[in-house]
This record gives sequence, structure tokens and C-alpha cells, in this order.
Amino acid sequence: MGGDFAPAHPVHAAVEALRNFPAIARLILVGDEAKLRHELARHGVVPTGRLHLVHTTQVVEMHDSPVEAVRKKKDSSLCRAVELVRDGKADAIVSAGNTGALLAASTIRLRTLPGVDRAALAVVVPKRDGIFVLMDAGASVDAKPENLVDYAVMGEAYCRHILRTPDPKIGVLSNGAEEGKGSALSCAAYHLLKDTPVNFIGNIEGHALFEGAADVVVCDGFVGNIVLKTIESLSKTTFKIIKDELTANFVRLAGAMLVRSAFQNISKKFNADAGGGALLLGVNGIVIKAHGSSSVPALFNSLRVAVEAVDNQVNPHIVENIAKVHNL
Repeated sequence: MGGDFAPAHPVHAAVEALRNFPAIARLILVGDEAKLRHELARHGVVPTGRLHLVHTTQVVEMHDSPVEAVRKKKDSSLCRAVELVRDGKADAIVSAGNTGALLAASTIRLRTLPGVDRAALAVVVPKRDGIFVLMDAGASVDAKPENLVDYAVMGEAYCRHILRTPDPKIGVLSNGAEEGKGSALSCAAYHLLKDTPVNFIGNIEGHALFEGAADVVVCDGFVGNIVLKTIESLSKTTFKIIKDELTANFVRLAGAMLVRSAFQNISKKFNADAGGGALLLGVNGIVIKAHGSSSVPALFNSLRVAVEAVDNQVNPHIVENIAKVHNL
């Protein structure tokens, strides 16, 4: 029931996911049953077989305080969905609702994985020759150097087992490539990661993010969230400026038609809908946070990411790798 287009977009995405992902044994829609049935009827679908409904009476609004929402709105669609994962009745949750409330509910009710102190949001970002994973993208604004090491290990597992990157390269986001550059946090994380059994390549500066140097870029949630929102804003603004310039007169428009396919390919590469939502790594369950304004394709791909995370056992791999690092 969360997000700007609920429940229409989540229900539509769920219907498409059931049609396209046979690996989903059961898909549960959590929310106001009457509204959910109304949306399902628009697609000619009734809840039966693989599709189930769980009725709830409350909704966490975007302006709600995360902690207060988790404490007082226990019958909200968000809280009940997290509890389904906690109780083993579901393997994953996808939500486009209040980010803070989803993080709070997931951390409180699911707890973190063994050996993990703090969870982190992992976001897939396009780069020149593919994609990279940015984490933490906003789960925890304050972090310790040891947390960044955990982020690196979790991001490495995400890349290796879901994105199929053979030997993921790990970098620390900093204001200089040389060792010793950066904040106290990034410098301390650098020295810890040198002795961590991951493919650590050192510091990554902001201008090198999109050049393909690293597959996983780690930072604290405060920096990561600013970077993510800056990327989103710059991408949208750049495409709007290009469109305005190319359609300013007939001559430019005619020239633009000649390279239309190239612009379409660039647009697809930077299409946030294709990547799905952000995966909250480190909690004892699969949690996908979709953007509040997610389209149906974006939510559909968020469900795809959830399926891939479950099928590829990303959490057991994280637990195994975290244990190895801590033993060292």
C-alpha cells in the first residue's frame, strides 16, 4: 500500500511477475483486501493458487516517523509483510513505501545476519562498460570502519552470485586515489580492507565512478545517499537539456532523427526502472526497497531481483564470507 501509485502499480507488477517468473511459488499481496481485489479484477485475476492476499487495516504514510510507524502501525501492510518473512511464510519482501520505516521494521523484526553489525542498501548504478554497486546508499548515516568492511564483503557476494561478476573489484569512495587520502573513516576502512580477502583496489574518486574501475564502491550511508540522489538528478536534468536542445528547431530535430537509435540505447542504459530496487544487504531475509514513484516495470524488476537473491542464496554466502573475514 506504500508508494506514489499504490496499490495500482504494485498489483500490476505482481500480476506480470506471476506470469513471467515460474520460480515464484507463492506471491502475497499485503494490504487493504477490497482495494487489492479491485485492482486484480482490472487485470482479470482472482487470488487463487500462487496468488494470496493478506488483509491489513493500516498504511505507513511517507511522512510518518519510521520508528513511530513500526511501533504504532503494527497492522500496516509494510510491517505485516516484514513479519511474513520473519515467520518463514515468505522469502522476500518488495516495498515502494516509506524507506525509513522499511529499514526500521526489517532491522528490528528480522535482525541482522550473524556477524553483521549494520545492514546497507546496495544500489546498482550504470557505468561506461556495465554497472557497479554503490553501498551504503542510505541505510545508516553513521558508520564505523568495520562496517565498511562488511559492506565490501556483502557487495562482493551480491556481485559474484547475483550479477555474475567473476572477481568483483572493491573500492572505497574518497577524495583522492592515493593511500592516506580521505576522511578518518575512509582511511581506516582502507587499511582494514588491505588485509581483507576481497579484491580491494584502493580508493575511488568521484570522477572515476563511471569509468569502470570498481564493481563495488563502499561508503557510509550519508555520503552514499547524496551520491545516489546527485546521480539521479544529474541524469534526469542532462536528458531534459539534450531533448530541449535537439527539439529547438527543425534542423536540429532532423539531425537528431539520424542518431535516434543511439540516444535510445543511452536512455536504456540509464533507465533506473531496469535495475529494480535497492537490496538491503545484511538483514536476515531478502528486502528490496523500490523507489516511491516506481513504475510498473521498476516494481516488476524489483520482484525479479528478489527472485534472483533467493535463488542464488545471497544471504548464506554473506554469512559464510563474513565469518571468514572475522576469523582473520
